[in-house]
Amino acid sequence: MGRPDVTPVPAVAALAFSAVLLSGLTGCSEGAARRPSSSPSGDPGLTVVVTTGMVADLVRNVCGEHARVVQLMSSGVDPHLYKPTTSDITQVTSADLVVYNGLMLEGGLQSALERAAQRGRRVVAVASGLPDDRIRRSEQLEGHPDPHVWMDVRAWSDCLDVIVEALSELDPPHAAEFRANAERYRGELKQLDDYCRRVIASIPESQRWLVTAHDAFEYFSRAYGIPVRSVQGITTESEPGVEDINALVAFLRERRIPALFVESSVSDRNLQAVIEGARRGGAEVAIGGRLFSDAMGQPGEYEGTYIGMLDHNATVISRALGGEAPPRGLHGRLAETPR
Repeated sequence: MGRPDVTPVPAVAALAFSAVLLSGLTGCSEGAARRPSSSPSGDPGLTVVVTTGMVADLVRNVCGEHARVVQLMSSGVDPHLYKPTTSDITQVTSADLVVYNGLMLEGGLQSALERAAQRGRRVVAVASGLPDDRIRRSEQLEGHPDPHVWMDVRAWSDCLDVIVEALSELDPPHAAEFRANAERYRGELKQLDDYCRRVIASIPESQRWLVTAHDAFEYFSRAYGIPVRSVQGITTESEPGVEDINALVAFLRERRIPALFVESSVSDRNLQAVIEGARRGGAEVAIGGRLFSDAMGQPGEYEGTYIGMLDHNATVISRALGGEAPPRGLHGRLAETPR
């Protein structure tokens, strides 16, 4: 199994999980273990606190109406830089179940997760459902894991099992429904994965390079066969130097890459410097579109779902780089993407 991690990125070489947090990941208090999922009034009995929109969407598709899901990080929030408020900490430490990505993505929440575990709360990292060979290790972080597993739809689908297990332990009467919900959603994710694979493969091989603001797309690269270059590293806390920008400019000119991509939760300042550098050298490089990397779109919008997020990314990338993808995406629900 993969090892969930809440170590803040700047201290990855020095910190590890406490024994208390580890016990919290594998068990829960006697009182929480058999809590009914609905009260006599019909209100959900379980409160599930989640971190990112991607995790929230995964949980909601499993729990249905049998839990109240509280999402800490709103659309556009960079989880690498996220700092919990007092209210966030209270939500985490009082929840019946806390579900987070893991793999060091939510480093700012470490102490709150430990406190929740001390109080007997069930604390689960979705990435703990993946075997080690599915986890990408980053040389930039001395071999520590890349947390962006949601960029591989098959890997994200495999994370459903730990959510089903945790919810079923807390709410046994609805365990069969949780399993059925997960299987239904798994089928939808299979359709999405097939679509991503097809539209990315349609990009001419010479132009099949994904250039982005930060290194959030390596899982996407591995899953769908498109090499990736980025200005920043795996975490947005790092800042590129002049040499990094110049190297990327030279790469774009040499490969004649027609477009690069900004991200919804990351500043485009560094990419604008790359574009200007390419133009000074006589190369025309355009912004191919805005991708969702560490956060989904707005709530209530199609792009504010995990499926909508990946549908948008694959469609925008394919069309900007000369591939074949329908302008409104897999389900015809995207805002029309330019060619």
